[in-house]
Amino acid sequence: MSRADISPRTPRPLQTSLWFCAKRAIAPLARRIRNRHLFAWDVATQPLVIVAAFSLRLERFLPPNYTEQIYVYGLLTALVLPLVYYAAGMYRRFWRYASSDEAELIAIASAIGTLVTAVIIYGALVPLGALPSVPRSIPFIAAMLSTMAAALPRYAIRIANRYRSLASKTAPGGESARVLIAGAGDAGHAVLRELQANPQLGYAPVGLVDDDPTKHGLILLGCEVLGSTEAIPALSRKHRIDRLIVAMPSAPGSVIRRITALAAEARLPVLTLPGVYELISGDVSISRLRSVRVEDLLRREPVEIDRSQVQALLRDRTVLVTGGGGSIGSEICRQVAACQPARLVILGHGENSVYQIGQEIARQHRRPPLVLAIADIRDRSRLDEIFRLYPPDVVLHAAAHKHVPLMEENMPDAVSNNIRGTLNVVQVAMAHNVPRLVMISSDKAVNPTSIMGVTKRVAELIIQDAARRSGQAYVAVRFGNVLGSRGSVVPLFESQIASGGPVTITHPEVRRYFMTIPEAVQLVLQAATFGHGGELFVLDMGEPIRIRDLAHDMIALSGLKPGEDIEIAYVGLRPGEKLFEELNVRDEQHVPSPHEKIFVLRPSQTGEVDGFVDLQQSVAALIAAASAGDTGEISRLLHALVPEYREMSAHAVVAEPV
Repeated sequence: MSRADISPRTPRPLQTSLWFCAKRAIAPLARRIRNRHLFAWDVATQPLVIVAAFSLRLERFLPPNYTEQIYVYGLLTALVLPLVYYAAGMYRRFWRYASSDEAELIAIASAIGTLVTAVIIYGALVPLGALPSVPRSIPFIAAMLSTMAAALPRYAIRIANRYRSLASKTAPGGESARVLIAGAGDAGHAVLRELQANPQLGYAPVGLVDDDPTKHGLILLGCEVLGSTEAIPALSRKHRIDRLIVAMPSAPGSVIRRITALAAEARLPVLTLPGVYELISGDVSISRLRSVRVEDLLRREPVEIDRSQVQALLRDRTVLVTGGGGSIGSEICRQVAACQPARLVILGHGENSVYQIGQEIARQHRRPPLVLAIADIRDRSRLDEIFRLYPPDVVLHAAAHKHVPLMEENMPDAVSNNIRGTLNVVQVAMAHNVPRLVMISSDKAVNPTSIMGVTKRVAELIIQDAARRSGQAYVAVRFGNVLGSRGSVVPLFESQIASGGPVTITHPEVRRYFMTIPEAVQLVLQAATFGHGGELFVLDMGEPIRIRDLAHDMIALSGLKPGEDIEIAYVGLRPGEKLFEELNVRDEQHVPSPHEKIFVLRPSQTGEVDGFVDLQQSVAALIAAASAGDTGEISRLLHALVPEYREMSAHAVVAEPV
């Protein structure tokens, strides 16, 4: 019997058995598949793919000499391809949100399914004589056609869903705001995609801008990259833009300042994605869009730390944080909790702030078990009880008084909290053999001119002395101001701007170092991994910021003009304040650490200090004077302990409002 005599109406036993196997394999599978309509499509169309492949190859529809091959090949394909698609997870996909990832999945799964079918045909059926020969080009043609057949209904679902969304979803006011996106990178792509998928948010993307000239004119998800960021004012007028979205989470502050200035020129409200420090544990998402804040204007290059080292230090350890409810302490608690310690003890004097950070961490992390300890670090017996109940492996000491002018007026309390409290924490840690302790210090401890600064310098000396006595890894980390901390200049300026001004600045040339709180805490935890005992670490704070420029930026961010809508008044330096902060004293030497943003200052020697036998006796006398409220004796003892301490009275440098 010739091949031409073979008819599909009289199937051979092989064909019958293949059909039986296909039914037995596919029937129970179909009941478990969610996208059954797509499964049915694949089963029905894959045999047609083989018919098309043979017809294209032989240039004739249903060539009569290949009826048997088409029949067997079609049945095998109808069996194998859906099984491969199922194994690849194609029936679990939400195809209305299909993307390039799904297109890649379809192509790979189709290629694998075609390969499996070809192996059966050319490796078993043809060599065994169960099937006549099949042209070798058929699998290549079939792979392309299978991919197209599988993709067609799936992307039709996506396209239909998109147009249905555009027709049914409208902004709450009925008309969407026309949006220009600054940044055509990964973040800009994510923002654009989410805006298009959710028209009910009320934003209609018109185009993008990017400073990379190679991107100009390109189309991203149907939107064109219209030019550079310098073109924002012109594009705003041309396309009637209502709002600018800055999608540049890694851009430095200078870029954000320039873009916001251009937006202000065009009178465009600006939204932005948070910087990298706010995105440490989250994804780029439209839900994270917010108004531009001063932190964005002061961004520096992102700091990379070795998270594996920090994780190794804290994981499965008991970590105790003093001042855990404060600005720095609460961020320390957040980042420590992410490292999965065995237990986190949050110790603080203010019950509300400790409760709030405890609730926040409990919501976000299953581990670690939390202990909320309400205690004053000046109470030695209470500290001893907490250390006995929850023996810590690591102590992060952030509790301190830090408000410079306020401490000038409350000298005894500054000594009792910053010096006596630190001494208590250190002595209790030594008594309980705590192997590692890190104290948060300040740039105001360098050549101090304030009570706050000099008490922090004495606290540093206590840490270094304890490290020498115990041989434990007790260290201090010194850095400058952190944006948004309680009592800092940023919340003060925000309050003054909200009330209509004036914004008060001590001196036109006063400058300060600034870091974001998450950035500072990352570097503190990294420095903790380097400490062996007695080191004084200093963080690279970048360039100091002029407070006058900060005030101008914050007023502009509020949509107002400095000197016109909001006055700026210079009120003179307050007691203890400097024009410029320093990060090390003259005879201290910077030594590189394993991290480029962290330096080590060689510890100064503490021996006989102005007639006192040692640091211990000097500090004891100072604490006694503070208990007695003897400010004169406190001042004398502080000068003896820290010879570089220079009390600075307030010099009125008052200027006219500008």
